[in-house]
Amino acid sequence: MLNLTGKNALVTGIANNRSIAWGIAQQLHQAGANLGITYLPDDKGRMETKVAELVEPLQPSLFLPCNVQDDEQIETLFQTVQEQWGKIDILIHCLAFARRDDLTGNFSQTSRPGFTTALDISTYSLVKLSQGAAALMSEGGSIVTLTYLGGVKVIPNYNVMGVAKAALEMSVRYLAAELGPQNIRVNAISAGPIRTLASSAIGGILDMIHHVEEVAPLRRTVTQTEVGNTAAFLCSDLSSGMTGQVLYVDAGYEIMGM
Repeated sequence: MLNLTGKNALVTGIANNRSIAWGIAQQLHQAGANLGITYLPDDKGRMETKVAELVEPLQPSLFLPCNVQDDEQIETLFQTVQEQWGKIDILIHCLAFARRDDLTGNFSQTSRPGFTTALDISTYSLVKLSQGAAALMSEGGSIVTLTYLGGVKVIPNYNVMGVAKAALEMSVRYLAAELGPQNIRVNAISAGPIRTLASSAIGGILDMIHHVEEVAPLRRTVTQTEVGNTAAFLCSDLSSGMTGQVLYVDAGYEIMGM
């Protein structure tokens, strides 16, 4: 039986009730994990209020700001985790961003600032957060991130985010190799297209979802809960022999040639 009782899990990337991170947080909570939730701070505090109200039923013991482009904020985050939890067992990385202008048109027209921003937030953030989490994973642990098929195959209007996901998947492998001797496992879930705040920036997202529903072996797309179930599995002892892997949770779409 999947049981995460006694495990401390830090979840990043919840923006609203459509976020994949929200589906993951719910399943971790159901499995008994003690949750810490981060949110992206803004000047008016709207995101803090919004996320706080959403996650209240999960009773997180930590609720902290984290802008992954601010190293000082990341350091403060893990200092607080150490002070209040002592250790961490699970890190969920659900962070990705690219400028809307860089998700349309020709990939060759990607701006330098746009490329830098996408790789910084979507890829380097995993490296930086893993660094902080690993230092507190005194009893081993599990790190799980989210990727997408656009990191290995060309997807219309995915552009620079595809490059960021490719780099993310390679980062998973390097981190898995480095952290394995500490019994820290690092894996990625490649989820099928889901309507989220992040995916809404991708042109033709609804057409993409409808295409998956027509072509995927299961003739449907997947839900946040299904991705959450896989994440909970990867965070549990049931997956103790798995690291450095990309698991496709996409109703089988990835296997299809046409």
